[in-house]
Amino acid sequence: MDTLAFRKLTDWLVDGARSAPSPPQMMAETCERLVAAGLPLARVGVFVRTLHPDIVGRNFVWRAGSEVVVGSANYEMLDSEEYRTSPLAIVFAKGCEIRAKLDGPDGNRFPIFAELREEGTTDYIALPLLNVDGSVHASSWTTKQPGGFTDMQLKALRELIPPLSRLIEVTRLRFMSSILLDTYVGNRAGERILGGQIRRGHTEIMQAAIWLSDLRGFTALSDRLPAETVIEILNQYFDCQVSAIATHGGEVLKFMGDGLLAVFPFDEYVGDMGHACAKVLEAACEARANVEAMQFPIGETVERFRFGVALHVGQILYGNIGGGNRLDFTCIGPAVNLAARLEKMASRLHRTVVASAAFAKSCPDRWDELGEFPIAGFSKAERVFGLSDETAGANALPLAGHSSGSVVNSSG
Repeated sequence: MDTLAFRKLTDWLVDGARSAPSPPQMMAETCERLVAAGLPLARVGVFVRTLHPDIVGRNFVWRAGSEVVVGSANYEMLDSEEYRTSPLAIVFAKGCEIRAKLDGPDGNRFPIFAELREEGTTDYIALPLLNVDGSVHASSWTTKQPGGFTDMQLKALRELIPPLSRLIEVTRLRFMSSILLDTYVGNRAGERILGGQIRRGHTEIMQAAIWLSDLRGFTALSDRLPAETVIEILNQYFDCQVSAIATHGGEVLKFMGDGLLAVFPFDEYVGDMGHACAKVLEAACEARANVEAMQFPIGETVERFRFGVALHVGQILYGNIGGGNRLDFTCIGPAVNLAARLEKMASRLHRTVVASAAFAKSCPDRWDELGEFPIAGFSKAERVFGLSDETAGANALPLAGHSSGSVVNSSG
């Protein structure tokens, strides 16, 4: 081992690995420096748990002569046979080291060792990465060197773990902060919060298409079903919309009971007004089809659902609003208020999708004018438009072919 090169590597890690700003770059440079220092690595894996509603952790795998491969694991992985019979399961559970020479008495202890042996691996060691907060993460190191790792090489790996753990912890916390903000306030708002836009009054004006939707019959639904069932229904119902919104360039800002507020900024995700509104309309039609197809069995009946969505375009104020040290990153303005009023109008008109005159003008040819209506809180009446492929009569009737089920179809 080249002790000077190894010491430079640990100093580089302690200093924040500044020449490798991303986790894959940091891992690649770390492994390449170790090899250059005389440690004959074949494969290195780093496995880090995170806080994410769908992903239990991320993995980074380096192989000699290849780029770092980044992957993720869902929560179902924890119950898989592959994980439960792996050395990493023990490392995560007990925070202990696992070492085995693959031609020795422990060479068949774990199923993965047979696969590694076929690749020519001679030695394996898994080392825990202990974070200051008490959480345990894992790393694995292999070599194809005849006879396996030497005692000096193993000592170097163990000495590397503390500075590597500190740097991984800092990176992990930054990643988790980003994920949590994306999960709870959205990507666009999350970027601004992490960027320092955290004081009350930090706001900006933007032009956007506005989406405001509501589940029909939610009050009656909540009254007659257990709370746990209602939550499960809401989650499925929101799934019908969120994927469509995200796919077409929008961002969900807020869930309000059974209501959903989303925006499609013109200048960032989806381009000019006409293009933005066309994408919003595609998302609305996709969400409509998803909700129409949604079924929820309860006893001997099958619940079917309808929702309403109002679409509008206008100027919104986007940023931090609140009291004291409790803030909300949201949007306000007359345009948002009008969208909320139009959503209630959709229920009265027995329509699924309605739009303001401004929105319908931006993507014409698919709308029928439904009339001009006074809007509470606004001095002027508003022309309201409905999709040409919908009719009030059809949307007011229960769905056919489901006599054993019920249809949630009253106003919320």
